Amino acid sequence: MTIDKSWTTIRRRGSSNEFWNGLQHFLQMAKPFVNDRGFIKCPCRRCLNNASHQLEELESHIFRNGFMFGYNQWIHHGEPATGNAGTTVAGPSGGIHERDEMFDVLDDIISEDVDDDAVGGPSSNDQYDDLFAALRSELYPGVSSFSSLNFLVKLMHLKVLNKWTNKSFDELLKLLKLAFPKIDLVESHYEAKKLMTKMGLGYSSIHVCKNDCALFWKENSLKDTCPVCSESRWKLQSGKRSGKNVPHKVLRYFPVGPRLKRLFATSKTAKLMRWHSTGKSKDNDVMRHPVDGKLWQEFDKRHPQFAGDVRNVRLGLAADGFNPFGNMSLSYSMWPVVLTTYNLPPWICMKAEYLMLSLLIPGPQSPGKDMDVFLRPLIDELKELWVHGLDTRDAASENSVFRMRAALLWTVNDFPARSSLSGWSGQGYRACPTCNEDTPSMRVIGKTAYFGHRRFLPTNHHWRSNLQFDGRTERKRPPRRFSTTDILEQLRRVKTGIPGKHPSYGGVKRKRGDDELNWRKKIKFPDGFASNLSKNVAQNDSRLLGLKSHDCHVIMQRLLPVGCRSLVNKNIWSTIVELCTFFKQLCASTAILGGPVHMRWMYPFERYLKRLKDYVRNAAKPEGSIAEGFVVDEALTFCSRYFDDVETRFNRPDRNDDGIHPTRQLSVFESQCKPLGKQSYVELDNNDRDKAEFYILNNSPELEPYLNEHKQELHVRLGEGCLNINEVHRTEFIYALHRMQAPEVTTELLSLSSKTNMVVSSYPACIVNGVRFVTHDRDVRLRTQNSGVSVPGTGQEMFYGQLQQILEFSYLNGFSVVLFRCKWFKFTNASRPVTDDSSFLNDADEVELSEEEDESVEEYADEETDAENEIDTEEDDDDRSYHASDSD
Repeated sequence: MTIDKSWTTIRRRGSSNEFWNGLQHFLQMAKPFVNDRGFIKCPCRRCLNNASHQLEELESHIFRNGFMFGYNQWIHHGEPATGNAGTTVAGPSGGIHERDEMFDVLDDIISEDVDDDAVGGPSSNDQYDDLFAALRSELYPGVSSFSSLNFLVKLMHLKVLNKWTNKSFDELLKLLKLAFPKIDLVESHYEAKKLMTKMGLGYSSIHVCKNDCALFWKENSLKDTCPVCSESRWKLQSGKRSGKNVPHKVLRYFPVGPRLKRLFATSKTAKLMRWHSTGKSKDNDVMRHPVDGKLWQEFDKRHPQFAGDVRNVRLGLAADGFNPFGNMSLSYSMWPVVLTTYNLPPWICMKAEYLMLSLLIPGPQSPGKDMDVFLRPLIDELKELWVHGLDTRDAASENSVFRMRAALLWTVNDFPARSSLSGWSGQGYRACPTCNEDTPSMRVIGKTAYFGHRRFLPTNHHWRSNLQFDGRTERKRPPRRFSTTDILEQLRRVKTGIPGKHPSYGGVKRKRGDDELNWRKKIKFPDGFASNLSKNVAQNDSRLLGLKSHDCHVIMQRLLPVGCRSLVNKNIWSTIVELCTFFKQLCASTAILGGPVHMRWMYPFERYLKRLKDYVRNAAKPEGSIAEGFVVDEALTFCSRYFDDVETRFNRPDRNDDGIHPTRQLSVFESQCKPLGKQSYVELDNNDRDKAEFYILNNSPELEPYLNEHKQELHVRLGEGCLNINEVHRTEFIYALHRMQAPEVTTELLSLSSKTNMVVSSYPACIVNGVRFVTHDRDVRLRTQNSGVSVPGTGQEMFYGQLQQILEFSYLNGFSVVLFRCKWFKFTNASRPVTDDSSFLNDADEVELSEEEDESVEEYADEETDAENEIDTEEDDDDRSYHASDSD
């Protein structure tokens, strides 16, 4: 009988039932030939039959490393020496238990090693043995569909997703053990975390001098004292080292290379790493990703070899300090350094699941000018990835191996963090890194003030000659634009400073020379982005505190032009509006260079800091808590990509998901609206119901031929001069449609021609096309505003409204249509288009509104829907009209 050996050549072992079943048959055949200690030669690609293991470890080795090449007659495992080595007969079916998702997880983890197919196999240790043991183990006797590992990973995933405490998780494990005595499960959260970290990528702990002078790393790794200030590496008690060596500071470093390799080796994300090439917009006028910006395109032209392989990685770096203890008065500044991968699509590259924590710089003091000391491991690895690259397996191209390189495109940070990263101080007379040594500044009442802003205006601008600014005319030209050569020459003149904060060494404050300008170190980086603002207002003096970068953008570009309108005279207000508009245009102009601005703002990274704060469980060791929590969460996030039967971060519905809607023949019944809240009932009078019904009919494109036909019949019957023909058309059309006996009349058309009930359903909120709307009555009780709507009219004018009611009209056969009942604000010059709030605010004196309407329009003008319905201007005399919620 020939033995099927084709399974030994399968590359993706974790996703192949054939490999698993063939391996089980091989173990059954080899079982009678173990020695008296239960050992037998291991034919994996690492052991090559030179080492012996027990059958359980043999299974783990072969599954992890693959079956060795050239071993065609299994003479050490039960096949006779004269046996046929054919591979024609199919192997047996079955196994220890049915396949689960963890096979694919472990297979992708193992495939990260590019030496997997080489003779001799990978050089990894036995870290996966415990995982394979848990994968082989049944959760409970007789339960073959759930392995112990699968259940534990999903249980830990629920813990992280729902923020269970460690103690509650321990109590749950005890309860499960008590209820199911034979269950194969770990005893505590500590044991579960140890198992999860084996699927993670880990981190390195690097000791740091107490004065931030140097890292005890590479050439300093064996030293006990700082090579700069000679301070001890260890904490001392009474001048002596304690029994256990405890370092003063520890830098946690999370290597970037293995994390990038996992993105390519994982079948769930490998294709996404090419999106910047395969999914970018073909329209030159559309910009939705940094690949559409000029900087990306110029970079590709400058480095054609790097751009030649679309799998090479583009990175962005962000750094910022935060207090891990929340809003406590304790002064503590910890600095994470986070990387984002711009190869990914724009809708996921800034999500927390795809951000990579690379460095965790310890507190309690900010690194300040010594940021370079802490960045050294990351910079060394980025240089290695840029120059030499890293052999990486690509799951999207049949597990082929390629040389992956990476480039850092830019940094994203606020202005204080920019000072630490770039080396150009953000304080003093030359604080502006763009104006450089030409920064116009002066001392005013003990503070540095910056003036001369009129230099940037055109030479013939009338403000240059206006004496109301400082009593002088402005004749100076804009500051020079410094070239790369100029910047490098400035850096050459900078004296090499001693790092650290030791009072006798780097901590001594040194006055800069005139030729050094504002440089304080020799690294140059570029710079780069709302919350509930009511929480940032101080109760005593109404000051704004704790604003994030995105909050400042919102205040400057959106709130300030409106908020100061009633507080200052028109001249001052118009100047402020023009200044805010300038910043808005300036922000938009940066998109031409780098693509959409939200991918280069600090706001996504500031939100990510909140997740890092949640990892802190031990206030005495915040850095260690964050590092351990991140590694476990990273492993669980990776595993959750493969889960389909539980809710994960990748398959859970969006907060404003409006669900799946049925396909209908009539578009008006394909409602894209999902009502929310308590259902109530409203009784309409005949006039309101007739208006709503005709609005539905008039906005059904499938009924347009019938509408035109009926209108032509009315012109013939009533004559062309009839003044109320539109009113007759509105009141009679539904009856004419109902009497129609044409063969094309379907169930839906018959239902639409029937009149609705006098009592309709009313809801306080709904979701339309992923946007949440609430009625005005409910909106006034909330901290957010979602009751404003705007729709284009029959011309180019915009109509702004206030959502009053969300009504659902029911028809025969279970069909329904949801309408918005709105209060519209009318303008005397309605023929003039009102396109956005900025043009409206600038021309507000030309618009005639009542006092109440003027206040309302200012509040709601910025809210828009995606509706494109045409509003009949003949019905605008009524301040309430209907608007279909299911429009695109």
